[in-house]
Order: sequence, then C-alpha cells, then structure tokens
Amino acid sequence: MLPIADQNEPGAGPPFVTWALIALNVVVFFLLQGAGANETFTYGYSAVPAEITTGTDITTPTDITVNGQTEQIPQEPGPTPIWLTLFSSMFMHGGLLHLGGNMLFLWIFGDNVEHRIGRLRYLLFYLVAGVIASFAQVLVDPGSTIPSLGASGAISGVLGAYLVLFPGNRVTVFLFRFLTQVPAIVAIGMWAAFQFISGFGSVAGTDEAGGVAYMAHIGGFVAGVVAGLIVRALFPGGPAAAPPATRSAWG
Repeated sequence: MLPIADQNEPGAGPPFVTWALIALNVVVFFLLQGAGANETFTYGYSAVPAEITTGTDITTPTDITVNGQTEQIPQEPGPTPIWLTLFSSMFMHGGLLHLGGNMLFLWIFGDNVEHRIGRLRYLLFYLVAGVIASFAQVLVDPGSTIPSLGASGAISGVLGAYLVLFPGNRVTVFLFRFLTQVPAIVAIGMWAAFQFISGFGSVAGTDEAGGVAYMAHIGGFVAGVVAGLIVRALFPGGPAAAPPATRSAWG
C-alpha cells in the first residue's frame, strides 16, 4: 500500500514549515552529502549509538559481525559535541529512493498536522519526534557503531499525530496495482503494524532488520501519537473537528 495523496482540511493556508523541511532535506542530500558521494560528511554526521552513549566521536573504522562474517564500518569526524548528530542525521539520507520515499510521506501528511497544531509548535514537535526516534534506536543497541540517518523517525511522529487527529481522513493509495481511497486509520495503521512487527521481530532475533531502523520508526510514531492526544485534549474544537470539505486533494 503506497499513499500518494490525502484529504486536506478546508480553509488552511500553505504549509510553509513542511515545505521548508522538505527543501532542507533535499539541499542536505544534494549539496552536503553530494547525492551520496560525500561519505566523509555522511559518516561523520550520522548518528552512531556508541557515540551518543559514550559522548566520544569515533573516527576510525570499526568491525561488526553480520551472519558470522566480519564487516568494516567507516567512521569519520563529526560535530562537537557529538550528540548534535541526533539533529543532523534526521536531515540526511542513504540514497535517492530513501529521500524520495520520506519526502513523499512528509508532503502528504505533514500539511494537515502543521495546520492543526500551528507552525512553530509543529517545527518543535518534528525535531523532538526525530530525537526521540533516534534515542529509541540507541536504546536497542547502545554499543552499536552502525551509523543511522534519515528523516523516517521524525516523519513517523507526523504519521502518529495524523492518525490521532485525522483518523477518518481519506488517503489515496496504490493497492494491488489499483488506485483507491482508505481512511487514514487504515493506511497509517497498516504501516504502523508492519513497523511494530518488524521492529520487535528484529530485537527478538526472529527477523533481520535489513538496514532499516524500525525501532526509530516505532519511537517516533509513539511520540507522535502522544503529541496528537495532547493536542486533541487541549484543543478539541480545532480544525480536526470540522467536517471534511474535499475527498482527494493532494497532501
């Protein structure tokens, strides 16, 4: 199931913060990461659990064992203090598909959440969700030297908030090669179920994570759900309570 559009709330203006976040992710990938070619920047400014837990910048390659074989992980100097990688890593991506997929989800779901909670609160929420997501991944394996990067954790937070605030909004998706519409609770709920199954499966040793930081997705999503519940409790009469006016506007 691939979401491509959602139902926009009536009377909302341009989602400037969401647009700015998308632009920043694109700029970082193409200019600072060199579209993936600048490995010095990518490895130096990714979040490495062992660096976060020890406060030490690891600058020499480290060895890890995968399926009984030893592989070497490049390491490069990062920012000072090294915990700043918790922020820098959430604007970096491992490839064009990684960037495109994340920005598609942010484009579709970010605008309604931004309009619902306000621009400045939305920006703060996005950053906090991203940091919580990174910490969730660190807690799983605090001694890991495998770099983690991507906006997925923060965007998972956006999805969690969207699920709480707009559960009945129609989301246009590709499903079994067909274009159809489903409620947000179905589209996001199925995505969330997959993250939880894959994440806890990899932690339990019954599944391979395949390079995907599922626990970061889970951590960000839970943070988003909590934030959404708080917003809904504090502002029950907000735009989320208004009847929908459109059915298939682009997100």
